[in-house]
Amino acid sequence: MNNYEILYILSDKQDQEARAALVEKFKSLVASYGETTVEEKGSKKLAYPIQTKISGKHLTGYYVFMKFTAPPEIPAEIERQMRISDDVLRFMIEKV
Repeated sequence: MNNYEILYILSDKQDQEARAALVEKFKSLVASYGETTVEEKGSKKLAYPIQTKISGKHLTGYYVFMKFTAPPEIPAEIERQMRISDDVLRFMIEKV
């Protein structure tokens, strides 16, 4: 089991219920393996505009920071789930 940290930015153009569902979805992927801590940092201005095909230009994003313990293959699954989600603008996973 390894310790990981992930910071991801969600689209600010979705409603609060959809955003909470996404946070819970990513949390549930790792919750069964060990301790999970989620900090929702809230909406912040992005350093540069992010253009997406579906929802257009984003100037702000909703930041979420998560720490978790999981086997080595779980970060790849989280990355796969985030890449197929249209509401995740950016993400970064690091092994601590």
